[in-house]
Amino acid sequence: MPISPFNTPLRYPGGKGRLTRYVAQLIEMNNLQGGSYVEPYAGGAGVALSLLFSEHVRTVHLNDISQPIFSFWHSVLNHTDEICNLIEKTPITIEEWERQKEVQVDGSASLLQRGFSTFFLNRTNRSGIISGGVIGGKSQSGKWKLDARFNKEGLIDRIQKIGRYRSRIFVYSMDAAEFIGSHLDELPAKSFIYFDPPYYVKGGGLYEHKYKHNDHALIAELIQGQVKSPWIASYDNHNEIKRLYSARRQQDFDLHYSANRRFTGKELMIFSDRLRIPEMIVPSRSTAA
Repeated sequence: MPISPFNTPLRYPGGKGRLTRYVAQLIEMNNLQGGSYVEPYAGGAGVALSLLFSEHVRTVHLNDISQPIFSFWHSVLNHTDEICNLIEKTPITIEEWERQKEVQVDGSASLLQRGFSTFFLNRTNRSGIISGGVIGGKSQSGKWKLDARFNKEGLIDRIQKIGRYRSRIFVYSMDAAEFIGSHLDELPAKSFIYFDPPYYVKGGGLYEHKYKHNDHALIAELIQGQVKSPWIASYDNHNEIKRLYSARRQQDFDLHYSANRRFTGKELMIFSDRLRIPEMIVPSRSTAA
């Protein structure tokens, strides 16, 4: 089945959906088809969903410590009809945007309420950043309005499709270090793991949970010392990251971003030992809506 880049309902800063075909190639080259695919930093999960829908993998395991992100995925899998009804009936207005912002800090909000709030803000905020500003500004005087990325019919279709695969999708909300220590050893022998930690330099401006140097060092130690399954890790191209993974094979590649402004960023891919890899990383240039 062909791979489509338009599967995740979320817009995610630094999203790696363009790498899906490359990851699929890695899975094929290493005879891992039909196994489990794992993302300890799931975010928008674009790669995971595309691999699942194209039947490259049998199951996907998505972990994200962010409660808003976990609430969304939990709602999609466990309250599919309810969240689709909310998408269909909720007006896309500045007043509603203000109300959904309040849900994020409401300790009494249910997982469904928080999951929908996360989705609403993701689709109406600049670059999909939950804590960011609304598309077009509160005055709606910009070129684009807050509903520019909110095609209700298409987004409902994506969520309903994910719901049909719920028996093959497993969602967790744990710190990545804890997830590595408690879950990865339980995976089937045929498993592949994609680590996409927060960026070393700009992570603080994009993600709810940013890392300091010691956090990056701990994760590097755990990945290289404890993970037995084949894995890759992607990072912003920084000398400290290269140093932390100096014993592993590394490749530079370009990826296009749209957080705040469009630009091409240098990325770094790191590979586990004995993983067969293509000669060059060439991400697809298609973009998700």
